[in-house]
Amino acid sequence: MAEITERNYRRLNFFRGFRTTEKDWNDGERYHVEKRRLHNRMMHGPGVVPHALGGMRVSARSQGQLAVEVQSGYAVDGQGNDIFLWEPEIKQFNPNDFKLPATVYLVGRYIEEFTDFISYKENLDFKGHRKIAESVKVEWSVTEPDLHTEVELARMNVSKDIKRILDPKDAFNPQPNEIDLRFVPVAGIVGSFLNPQMLWEIMEMIRRSKQVYALMFHQMRILPAADVLHGFITLEMLIHAQLVDLRNIFNLYLIILNHQWAMIQEIETNVPQISSQRDFANFKKQIEISLQRYQERHFSMDFLNGLMSYQGECHKFMETIFQKQLKPAKKLDVKTTDTSAVVENIKVRSAPFEERLNIEGQDMVLIDTIDPIDADSEKNHNWRITGERDKYRTRQKLKYPDGATVEDAGVAFEGGQLEFEVKNVEPGKDVYVVWRMDYVHGDWEAEVEANDKRLANCICAGSDRKARWRNWVYVVPAEYLREVTLRMKFKPVTADRDINVFKMWAYQPVKRG
Repeated sequence: MAEITERNYRRLNFFRGFRTTEKDWNDGERYHVEKRRLHNRMMHGPGVVPHALGGMRVSARSQGQLAVEVQSGYAVDGQGNDIFLWEPEIKQFNPNDFKLPATVYLVGRYIEEFTDFISYKENLDFKGHRKIAESVKVEWSVTEPDLHTEVELARMNVSKDIKRILDPKDAFNPQPNEIDLRFVPVAGIVGSFLNPQMLWEIMEMIRRSKQVYALMFHQMRILPAADVLHGFITLEMLIHAQLVDLRNIFNLYLIILNHQWAMIQEIETNVPQISSQRDFANFKKQIEISLQRYQERHFSMDFLNGLMSYQGECHKFMETIFQKQLKPAKKLDVKTTDTSAVVENIKVRSAPFEERLNIEGQDMVLIDTIDPIDADSEKNHNWRITGERDKYRTRQKLKYPDGATVEDAGVAFEGGQLEFEVKNVEPGKDVYVVWRMDYVHGDWEAEVEANDKRLANCICAGSDRKARWRNWVYVVPAEYLREVTLRMKFKPVTADRDINVFKMWAYQPVKRG
């Protein structure tokens, strides 16, 4: 962590008659130098500034020389000194200077040199250097760099029999005698230097990507697609925070590319209906090309433009594969009704549930019935109770609140989960799921899912020890109904309470012509 060492910054204040000395002028210069160093330490952090001049990039010399070439560039050390290398510098490596094998570091150190010496023959006491040159000393070191006083430009794991210095074949896993740039510190910069047009293109690419990978994960359950999706979401957030530009976009996008490659391997192994398509092969090829270009490590605007082009092709191929699924769903003509009065009437109804009902002025049509103790009905509706602590069949002859006596048989269970399907659904209309229950076992609550969507909990409030029959009702809203089959799940969340289910009916409202 950078520290503030100066306790009291004082600027020169000139006034008429102020007689200055060389100390005053040097103090004035020192003030501005120290404030600039303070700013560098506190606001930017030490390291090389990417893409400034040549980025101080280190590369091997041709013809197998024991030398490297350091491009021009700008860096900041841990004291806040500005380190400039104005011209490329060739740095020879002499194996005799080190005890090999060893890890050797190439570092840049800030140095100051007095220049422009002058003396006045009229008075030899008046002499000195008019300038202080700020420069950098690039040298090899066997000591791990101290970021406070020097900046690492490269390192090498040097073998005893080194013959030449090489650029790495794999920049992320350099071998002995290959230049290793993985540990070069990067100076911090606030704000993005990418032009707005490029940022817009990246955001558009992210938007299209999120649609494809969200579909692959949420609907097709291709699990590695979630990592790709979250990678794009994270990149989008960083862009909105103005933290993405040429300093980091390539490393950020490499993370996404690696997740895309993992997803490709998963699809090839477990999703043949996708991997067998030609568009998938083209998608895979574009990812391979992008990863191969990363090995060159020539990061520039041209590289970024190429990367966006490759990803554009990727989206085109994947959108072709999933074109049907990606089409926006047609907005259904949702028909609703006031349900509260209808529900309360159904709860206490003792009369038979017929093909057509009119309750509180609402015409309703029976679309399905389920008998939980009939094997064929269970099979046809995929009725099952799983994970229960206890389950038993029961037959009861009880009364409704109007005094009518009805006999019925059903199932009671504690814990676990009830699943079933309702057939013959007309999409875009509410479904009233009704079941007879022994209301003496009330006061329970259950989580509900309809067609894999979480809905409001089903709450059975109260109980009745005298008129024990009730017809409990759960209304599935029309917006969740886009198929002709309704898949339901009820999971009790109330401890030590059993739920009983007797005969079931499903109704939908009918629009009067």
